[in-house]
Amino acid sequence: MFLNKIQTGESGILIYGITPPKSETSPERIGEIAEKTIARLIPLDIDALIVYDVQDESARTVEERPFPFLKALDPFEFAGKYLQDLKIPKIIYRPAGKFSKEELSAWLDELHNNSFYPVFVGVPAPDFPVRTTLPEAYQIWSKHQETSVVGAVTIPERHAVLKDEDQRILDKATCGVSYFISQCVFNVEYAKQVIEDLSQTCTKDNKKFPTIIFTLTACGSPKTLTFMEWLGIHIPEELKEELKNAESMLERSVEVCLNIARELIDFCAERSIPFGFNIESVAIRKDEIEASINMTNEIGALLIKKGIRKV
Repeated sequence: MFLNKIQTGESGILIYGITPPKSETSPERIGEIAEKTIARLIPLDIDALIVYDVQDESARTVEERPFPFLKALDPFEFAGKYLQDLKIPKIIYRPAGKFSKEELSAWLDELHNNSFYPVFVGVPAPDFPVRTTLPEAYQIWSKHQETSVVGAVTIPERHAVLKDEDQRILDKATCGVSYFISQCVFNVEYAKQVIEDLSQTCTKDNKKFPTIIFTLTACGSPKTLTFMEWLGIHIPEELKEELKNAESMLERSVEVCLNIARELIDFCAERSIPFGFNIESVAIRKDEIEASINMTNEIGALLIKKGIRKV
């Protein structure tokens, strides 16, 4: 079970990530989307499903958003109302700062009643008025700590600039966070540096190492590539040109992701660091979604072959 694997620090966790349908979608169409989603995911050997909270992050950057922002359905509503037939744990993202302490407490109670797990994220823009800080949100969650786990996000790109991601992770771990889901990894050296520095800090301070779940995603078009960069994902220039000039950008991106997975598996296993993978599709194109499903199966098989994930 996902809960037990996180609590015991077991490696080889495999997760799949989706975004809810757009909020203006009709209930009938939402039902159809949910049915297709369930049909795709039921055959997968995954430990949990992430349902993201889609925020308008346009204020975060002066760059124009490649895709127009469309408000999405609330992730808890989509998971609770439409994905009940998918009998795996659900991880629900929520920007804690947008809600009052009372609202967050009631939401956490509902989440807990459904055996869902929260991941608190920051507000969509630096100047957004914060109603509840992340430490306050973790404190509210702590009433469920005996029977739940809370996650957070880690951004390797931020560590490349500020060099403090290891400390950010440990500060959140002190607040009760036991696993961290990374931003999508296309620069494997950035991800490795976070792990290396975190490993040294944990050893120096005699701290337990939290589980790190690396996010991987296929990229099937120049527009998806541009969108990923807009989101803050760093794609090395050489790799970017390679993807643009590939006969099939989608196939090449999957090969790159699988190679990144292999590197990170060996890197973390050598250091006895609990880790896993989250596979997502940034775009809603059918071929990119299918590629992400195939990638999930291949990474699962790779973890089993390495003896990290049980059959």
